[in-house]
Amino acid sequence: MKQLRVGMIGYKFMGKAHSNAYRSVPMFFPDALKPEMVAICGRNEAAVQEAATQLGWNESVTDWKALIARDDIDLIDINAPSDAHKEIAIAAAKAGKHIFCEKPLALTLSDAREMLQAAEEAGIVHMVGFNYRFSPAVKLAKKLIESGRLGKIYHFRGWFLQDWILDPQFPLVWRLQKDIAGSGSHGDLGAHIIDMAHYLVGDIAEVIGMSETFIKERPLASEMTGLSATGSADGPKGQVTVDDATLFLARFENGALGSFEATRFAAGHRCTNSFEINGSLGSIKFDFERMNELQVYFTNDDEDVQGFRRVLATDPAHDYMDAWWPPGHTIGFEHTFTHEVLELANAVAEGRQPEPNFRDGVKCQAVLEAVDKSIEERRWVPLSEM
Repeated sequence: MKQLRVGMIGYKFMGKAHSNAYRSVPMFFPDALKPEMVAICGRNEAAVQEAATQLGWNESVTDWKALIARDDIDLIDINAPSDAHKEIAIAAAKAGKHIFCEKPLALTLSDAREMLQAAEEAGIVHMVGFNYRFSPAVKLAKKLIESGRLGKIYHFRGWFLQDWILDPQFPLVWRLQKDIAGSGSHGDLGAHIIDMAHYLVGDIAEVIGMSETFIKERPLASEMTGLSATGSADGPKGQVTVDDATLFLARFENGALGSFEATRFAAGHRCTNSFEINGSLGSIKFDFERMNELQVYFTNDDEDVQGFRRVLATDPAHDYMDAWWPPGHTIGFEHTFTHEVLELANAVAEGRQPEPNFRDGVKCQAVLEAVDKSIEERRWVPLSEM
């Protein structure tokens, strides 16, 4: 196989990010399996045609079932709203197509497990879209932990803070409706922190949490695009059926302790996706708003120079960076998707599963639901119950 022929379902925020990645991989990673952008699919014929032209797809279609059935498609990319993931993924697996699905994998843990089972039975390559793993600074964090340079890990604290729905008059977009999104800040933002914790520290053993919906009703949306929407403040309102903020504590299987916070009500925080990890020999801090940097502290530094140092992860010594710009020239959000698609293309070419895959998606979904259960029952919930 010289090309990876892609059919993509969805064309807005994540559709644009994925399309840019498919176009960038052959330009900057010429030795990788080349993605061919065969067809893009959406329900609105005029809008998806416009997206195909703008984003660089060969054609646009409106029937995802027909797209999956085509012989000229190797990979189905699913970035439609969360309520569509399960049906599309299972159909794609049964058709023998590889799958790249955005997170969260499904609305429920049982649905996510069905998707994993279908993918494994079909023997296809499957990937879930946790793009933040693919920041070079995060890859450096992984290496420092795995090499033992931080020693025994004691703490993980992660927080993903946004403020885009702070205005009570912001319309009721689909991300605020449980039947479509599954959950609010917990599944949208918290899922990324959970996956980061799994990736860097290990599996979670038990959790306890709390959540709140601060604005119970919002104006109905007349139009939605990505994270923006329009609606009349004087018009009819609908109920918000997801959380605005969720916080939880966790104990990892290796004994480390964790704290997690996801909210869309942190004024002044546009996209503060951060973590700090403390070990017996040092600590690291990361903030995606400064994604090219990792703050690193080692206890064995001489006392007169101890302190957090800023490591700029743009030199060729860091993952992916030899393909981009000269040292010191930073990269951005879109590059995480390019690296993600590179991992997917390499996995297909090498006949292996990429990381993260549907197993990681299921593991994340189990934590999300364990937290929900702990909130409902007001107790610690072991992951073994899920």
